[in-house]
Amino acid sequence: MRVLVDADACPVKDEIYKVAKRHRAGVTVVSNAWLRIPEDPSIERVMVSDGFDAADDWIAEHAGADSVVVTSDILLAGRCLEAGAAVLAPNGKPFTQDSIGGAIATRALMADLRAGGEQLGGPPPFGKTDRSNFLQALDQVLVRLTRR
Repeated sequence: MRVLVDADACPVKDEIYKVAKRHRAGVTVVSNAWLRIPEDPSIERVMVSDGFDAADDWIAEHAGADSVVVTSDILLAGRCLEAGAAVLAPNGKPFTQDSIGGAIATRALMADLRAGGEQLGGPPPFGKTDRSNFLQALDQVLVRLTRR
């Protein structure tokens, strides 16, 4: 059982380390740049090239039924779901086969609106509730994987 982290902009890395340790799950932190990680044999750092989607490609290639992927990248989430992985956003929202199609369509619509000059703003700030929701969701997913 392994947690794969799309780490460059992930706000919940410390929470991942804590929950994964409690469940005896390994963690792989994937990034385009060097990131500090705890000195723990169950936590691995993978630094990929700064090529476009290099981290996403690495994660998608290594995702499977025994892994949880943490990412806010909707397209990466879709690729990992296809590989059989459980996928969580940093706010604790699960990506599922039922929800990913709508998420991808919304992403495309928003990209088209931005390309047309619309000022849409960004996502709401990441808060304590998001962090709490994530902790609970990751714990639930790891419990479910352990029971398999």
